[in-house]
Amino acid sequence: MNTSIISRGAFGRVLSLAALILAALAVPPAMASDAADVAPDSRQNAVVHWNTIADQAFAPSQGTNPMAQSRTLAILHASIHDALNAIDRRYTPYTPGLTAAPTASADAAVATAAREVLVSLLPDQAALVQTAYDQAIAAVPDSAARNAGVDLGRAAAWATMRRRHGDGADTAAQPVYVPGSGPGEYQFTAPFDFSAQPSWGRMQPFVIDLRDHSTQGPLTLTSAQYAHDLAYVKKIGHAASKTRTPEQSEIAKFWYEDSPLGWNRIANAVVRQRGLDSWEAARAFTLVNFAMADGFIAGFNAKYKHRFWRPVTAIHAADSDGNPRTVADATWQPFMTTPPVPDYPSTHTVLGWAAAEVLIDLFGDKERYAMTSATLPGVTRQYQGFSQAAQENGLSRLYAGIHFPHAVKHGRRQGRSVGQVVARALAPVSSRRHVADAHNSVVGSSP
Repeated sequence: MNTSIISRGAFGRVLSLAALILAALAVPPAMASDAADVAPDSRQNAVVHWNTIADQAFAPSQGTNPMAQSRTLAILHASIHDALNAIDRRYTPYTPGLTAAPTASADAAVATAAREVLVSLLPDQAALVQTAYDQAIAAVPDSAARNAGVDLGRAAAWATMRRRHGDGADTAAQPVYVPGSGPGEYQFTAPFDFSAQPSWGRMQPFVIDLRDHSTQGPLTLTSAQYAHDLAYVKKIGHAASKTRTPEQSEIAKFWYEDSPLGWNRIANAVVRQRGLDSWEAARAFTLVNFAMADGFIAGFNAKYKHRFWRPVTAIHAADSDGNPRTVADATWQPFMTTPPVPDYPSTHTVLGWAAAEVLIDLFGDKERYAMTSATLPGVTRQYQGFSQAAQENGLSRLYAGIHFPHAVKHGRRQGRSVGQVVARALAPVSSRRHVADAHNSVVGSSP
């Protein structure tokens, strides 16, 4: 099975993107892995542990390739979820057909499913993953239950990966994007000479029907609202802005990291705070990552349909947009590096709200938690509720000078739409208590 998700040339571009962003932020590329402790923590269930291992493995591999991260994490947690539900079927599986294995060790099944997926999709991190696996399996007594768990985890992982084989990820970098000409058309933004993953929006979603999550499109260039949006981001998102507050600058840097990493860190913290068991944790992680994976697909589908220019291009070329209310500034630069994809919608915002909607459905919107960020080490921010974090996440793109307000506004709308649909997936199959309180329980069918 070919598990590569991007071509060699595209992968080189991703590495260039990673190096540029990490260098700009002074974040060591292997920061997480260098400090990693891959031994299981007795205070965590196995699902939480392997979510943490995945986070460590991403830093030097799929770092700053959040599209790939979203797919890998969705496959990882779907495999874990299905393995556990073959032992005790509490929730609807993602991929049906696994043979029931009621006597299998849950910890062995989780560890093996995780190992198979991560080694296959992150082969350059095989050593880290194998070390974590060896330690996890050593903690499970040698028995028929352990052997059954190993067999089950392997079967679940490959069932999921076979299902996703040919989903469109392998060809997402093709065809190579060629910018159009004229006002409003997306152009490459320095320091990049390419546009990333132009066909990612054609990939097969995990849960949603793309037709149900379309967007209205960017503002008309000659409208008063467009002029207002441009003036706003021009002022607050300038590299040397005098109106952006110190906290807004902190927010821009804090939320600049890859969305799947940040929102999995939030989910991980809340799952631990709530003391969820492995089955509950597996479903929660799977839904959060389905929402983000499908959010990227829906968002990129819209990005490359509308091909709208980024603020830095628009501000430099404002004298050609046909709007008498806009003023060009050829020297303007954004506070943060503009990612190499079109502006509309803001997929960073899409993913934040998609993940938040799932978490709100599971836990309500009053959860208190603290969060750190790989792109602003040493800073911890406190939140109450998931909508607060999602709102701040979206605003960060304005403070960074890399998105128009309209792209953020419609990203919020699309993300919420995706998250609300995904939250109904993997439904409970019995009268067991749902992860959330009874009034928040979801109903629905498997994707």
